[in-house]
Amino acid sequence: MSTLSHSLGDPSYESPQAAPRKHYDDAAEAVAELKRLYARSVAFLSDSFNAVLEAGSAGNRFRAYYPEVEIATATHARVDSRLAFGHLPRPGRYTATVTRPDLFERYLTEQIALLIRNHGQSVTIGDSTTPIPLHFAFPEGSYFDGSLAERLDRPLRDVFDVPDLEATDDRIVNGNFEPRPGEPMSLAPFTAQRVDYSLHRLSHYTATQPAHFQNYVLFTNYQFYVDEFCMLAREMMARGGMGYSGFVEPGNLETPAGAQEPPEGLSPLRLPQMPAYHLKREDGHGITMVNIGVGPSNAKTITDHIAVLRPHAWIMLGHCAGLRNSQELGDYVLAHAYVREDHVLDADLPLWVPIPALAEVQVALEKAVEEVTGLSGYELKKIMRTGTVATIDNRNWELRDQKEPVERLSQSRAIALDMESATIAANGFRFRVPYGTLLCVSDKPLHGELKLPGMATAFYKRQVSQHLRIGMRALELMSEMPSERVHSRKLRSFFETAFQ
Repeated sequence: MSTLSHSLGDPSYESPQAAPRKHYDDAAEAVAELKRLYARSVAFLSDSFNAVLEAGSAGNRFRAYYPEVEIATATHARVDSRLAFGHLPRPGRYTATVTRPDLFERYLTEQIALLIRNHGQSVTIGDSTTPIPLHFAFPEGSYFDGSLAERLDRPLRDVFDVPDLEATDDRIVNGNFEPRPGEPMSLAPFTAQRVDYSLHRLSHYTATQPAHFQNYVLFTNYQFYVDEFCMLAREMMARGGMGYSGFVEPGNLETPAGAQEPPEGLSPLRLPQMPAYHLKREDGHGITMVNIGVGPSNAKTITDHIAVLRPHAWIMLGHCAGLRNSQELGDYVLAHAYVREDHVLDADLPLWVPIPALAEVQVALEKAVEEVTGLSGYELKKIMRTGTVATIDNRNWELRDQKEPVERLSQSRAIALDMESATIAANGFRFRVPYGTLLCVSDKPLHGELKLPGMATAFYKRQVSQHLRIGMRALELMSEMPSERVHSRKLRSFFETAFQ
C-alpha cells in the first residue's frame, strides 16, 4: 500500500500518493478522472481499515480526500438565458467535491459538458481538501461487527476521519453559504459528504440501493397505491417490459423485462420505514414509487435524501379531506397553491416564501387526467378541481374546537387538507426539484362524510388504479420532454450553483 503525506492535508496522516491536477476539455474524460481518483481514495481507506483491524492497533492515522471539479471565469459574458442551470452566475472560481462518480456518471457528464460548452473553457480535476469519512468509504448497507473495533488500542475516530456536520448541512442549497475570503464559490448544491450521508440513509429507509432510483418519483401515503404499482410493474415485466428494463422491490430484488419474478434473492423479513419500488429504464428516466406513510416528518425526511440524486420531478399521489360540499368522494384535487402548517420546514424555508405551481408539471398532470379518464375541457370539472391544498401536522384536528381552523381554511380558499403535500412541494422548491400534487378525496369531515370500513374498501377498489395510472402517465409525459424544459427557472434564486 503506497502512501505519502498529502501536500494539502495534515502531514500527521498517511494518505494516497498525491495526484497532479489535470485540465479537461472533454466531459467524459473529466468524469473518468473523477472516478479514478475516488476509487483510489476509497480503496486506500478500505485497505487501511482492514490492516488496522487485523493488527489490532494503529501506529499511524489515515486520511483520503474526495476528488473535486473546479472551473474559473473572469467574464460577465451571458450564456443561453433560457437554461435554468449549466452556467456560472458571475466571475470567480467555483469548485464542487464529488462522491460516487460511478453512480452520478451520467449527471456529472451532462453538467460538466454544459460548463465547458457555455463558458468555452476547461475544467480542472484533482484532489480536494475535504477528507472522506471512513463510514462513507464502504458501500451502502455494509455491516461491520462492532466488537472488532473494540479490540483497537484507541478510538477508531483517532485513526480515521468521521462525518463532519460542518460539511453535511444544507447551507448551499438554502442560500446561506458565504465563502470566506479566498475561498471558492459552490459549483454544486450539495457537498460530497452531504450526498454520502443521504445515500446511506436512502438504503436504510427504503431497503433499496440508490443506484435503483429513477429520475421521476411518485410519493404516496397509502399501501394500496404500492400494491397497484407492483401489480402493474409485474405485468409489464411479464409482457417484455413495455419500455422498462426491470422492476426492483425492497431487498434489491430485481425482476428483469421478460421475467415473471426475480431470478434470485429474498424479500426482507420486515419492510423498512419508507419502502421504495423502482420501474427502471436504461436511461434512468423510469419511475420510482415510495410509500412515505403518514405525516410531514416522513415527507421531509425522504425528500431531503432523494434530492441529492437530482431527480427531474416528483409528484405526490395521496388521499385528502375534501373541504367543499360540492366535492364527491373520489374526486381529484390538482394543487396550484399550498397552505403550509406542517412546521417541519419552517427553519429552512420561511412561511412567507410562496410555493408556486409549475406549469410543466401542472400541464402534464391535467393531460394525464384527460387521457386516463376520457374527459376533457369543461367536462373535466365534474371530477377534478384545481385549488389550494392545506397541509397540517395534526391528524386529529377535527377533535379541536373547529371554529378557528375552519375559518382559516375558508380564508385561504383551500379545497383539500392533508399531511404531506405542501411539505413535498416546499422541499421540491427548496431543492430545485420540479414538484406537483394530485390528490383524491377520501372523506369530507366538515360535511359529516367519514370513511366507514365498507365504504373505504369500495372507494379504494374504484379509484386507486385510475389515480395511480394518472400519476404514472404524467411522469411519462414529462420524461418525454428535454430535461432543460422540465427544470423551471422559477426555482432559481439570485446566485445559483451551476450544477442542476
